[in-house]
Parts: sequence; C-alpha cells; structure tokens
Amino acid sequence: MNFVTVWLIVFVACIVIEIITMGLTTIWFAGGALIAAVSAGLGAPLWLQIALLVAVSLVLLYFTRPIAVKYFNKDRVKTNVESLVGKQAIVISEIDNLQGIGQVTVGGREWSARTTVDGIKLPVGSVVMIRAISGVKLMVEEKPV
Repeated sequence: MNFVTVWLIVFVACIVIEIITMGLTTIWFAGGALIAAVSAGLGAPLWLQIALLVAVSLVLLYFTRPIAVKYFNKDRVKTNVESLVGKQAIVISEIDNLQGIGQVTVGGREWSARTTVDGIKLPVGSVVMIRAISGVKLMVEEKPV
C-alpha cells in the first residue's frame, strides 16, 4: 500500500467522521490529508507529507474555523442558564457586591446576583439586565431608562 492510498483513507475517514458528528472537528484534517495525498503522488518524502498534513490542517483550522462556526451555529438555540444573558430581571433583595448580597428574579426563578461594577448598590424593585453568568451568580447592570 503506498502513501497516496493511506492519505486518501485518512481523508475519507475524516469526512465520514465529520458527516456523522457535524461538529466541525475533523474537516480541517481532511484538507491536510488531501494535500498530503497530492504530495505523496508527486513523490514527496514522508516527512514532507506529514509536515504538509500538519501545516495545512492548522492553517485551515486557524483561518476558516471562526467563519464556519459563525455560519453553522447561527441558528443554535441557547439552552439552560446561558439563555438568560441579555434578559431583564427584577431585584428582590438589594445587590451590594461589597457585602456579597443580592438576588433577582427572572422567569419566575430566584438567582443570586452581583453587579458588573463594584461599588454600585441596586435597590429592591430595580430592573436590571443580565450581562453574564459567573458560577451560579448572575452578573447584572441597571437597565438604562
């Protein structure tokens, strides 16, 4: 078995894995394997074939992954707690980072909360925007009026 065949088997395996998982995990290596197969067909030494596999895979990963993730994940529905970011909440217990206290309610559930900036106290009844999640605490800021 020559190396062209080996690289083509690797190429096909990467494509099949990608089709099964749809996780954008092996497509970059499929491109590298294809270039390695071409180089093997042109008579390149094995070390160059492997170097091309690694280099092309890394270049494809670096330059195309952000674009691919942007387009493939645009319809992804946020689940669980990450879906709270960007939503409004109501302060039900004064938020004070210095004292380490504060709670909000969002979607009928109570959450511990802290402000995104220290030194700001938010009184009960304030409407806040959830900006991030840190552990089990919602990081909030006062909603602009």
